Amino acid sequence: MRILITGNMGYVGPVLVRHLRKAHRDAELIGFDSGFFAHCITDAQIHPESRLDEQYFGDVREFPVELLDGVDAVVQLAAISNDPMGHRFEAVTDEINFRASAGIAEAAHKVGVRNYVFASSCSVYGAAGEAARTEKDEVNPLTAYARSKIDTERLLAKAHLDGMAVTCLRFATACGMSPRLRLDLVLNDFVACAIANREITVLSDGTPWRPLIDVKDMARAIDWGITRKAENGGAYLTVNAGSDSWNYQVRDLAEAVAAAVPGTAVSINKAAPPDKRSYRVDFSLFQSLAPTFVPQVTLAQSIAGLKDGLTAMGFADTNFRNSQNIRLKVLEAHLAAGRLKQDLRWAETD
Repeated sequence: MRILITGNMGYVGPVLVRHLRKAHRDAELIGFDSGFFAHCITDAQIHPESRLDEQYFGDVREFPVELLDGVDAVVQLAAISNDPMGHRFEAVTDEINFRASAGIAEAAHKVGVRNYVFASSCSVYGAAGEAARTEKDEVNPLTAYARSKIDTERLLAKAHLDGMAVTCLRFATACGMSPRLRLDLVLNDFVACAIANREITVLSDGTPWRPLIDVKDMARAIDWGITRKAENGGAYLTVNAGSDSWNYQVRDLAEAVAAAVPGTAVSINKAAPPDKRSYRVDFSLFQSLAPTFVPQVTLAQSIAGLKDGLTAMGFADTNFRNSQNIRLKVLEAHLAAGRLKQDLRWAETD
C-alpha cells in the first residue's frame, strides 16, 4: 500500500506516521508538508520523518499531482489548524483548508486513488445547545476554520468521485502527547498550566461542552479511513470521530487535570462572556461502522501521557502561551523574520 499524507509535519502527523508504520509495516509512506512547524520537535527520540519512505516539501496550493502516481490512499491533514490562526489568516484558511483539499481530492480521483481521508472537525457544530449532535443535524460553523471544514465536506459530497471512498472524519478536539506538541489545545493547555504554574487558568466561564479525542486515537480512525470499503458507510461518508464518553465541559477537564497534578489550583473566569463554541457530539455512527477502531485512550491516560511527556522534557515555561508550542506564535515569528509572506508562502531568502 502506498499512502500519501499531506501536512504530516504538524501535531497529528508524527503520531499517525508512527501508528501506520507499525500497523502496515510493508506500506510505502510519503509525506508532503510546507515545513512551517518542522523545527517544533518536543519529545521525539528520533526524527519523526525517519519513519517515512519519502518526504517532500511544498505548498498544497501548488500540489505536484505527479506525487499521486501509484498512491492507494491520501490523508489530508494539511490545514491552518485552529480558530486563532483562521481569524488571523482567513483568506489563506479558505485557500488551504478548503480549495487545496478539494483540488487534491479531485486529482487523486483522476489517477485512481482508492481512498481519500479528510481531517474535518466537530467544530462545524458551533453553538449547538445541550443535545448531542449527529451527522444528520444542522451545522453552525462560527469561525473561518470551521467554515473551511464544512465547505470542503459539502464540495466533496457533490463532486463526482465515483470509485474512490471518501471519508470525512469530524474529529473531536485533539489532545495528547506528540513529537510536535501543541499547547494551543484545551487539555494540553491545562496540563501545561498545571506543571508550569500549579494553576489552571480557564479563559471562559467553564461551561462550554467539548468532545475530545487523543491523538493516538485520531491515528487509529485515519487508519480505518484509508482502508474503508465503500459498502461500509457509502462511497462518500461524513462521520463524527470520537467517543460519547469523551464529551466534557471545560471546567470538568480543568478539575481532572488538577486532580492529576497535586497542588494545582483552578481559576475560572466566571465574568467571561459566554463562549458560543459549545457542542456535545454523538459518535454512535463511528462506533457502528468501525467497532475495532473506536477510541481506546481514556481521559486519565491522556492527561498522564501529557504530564509524563512534559516532565521528561523539563517543561517549566510559565509563559508558554507565547512560545513556539503555540502554532500562531510560530507563524508570527516566521513573518516577523521575513521568512514567510503574508499569504503564508515562503519568502525568497538567501
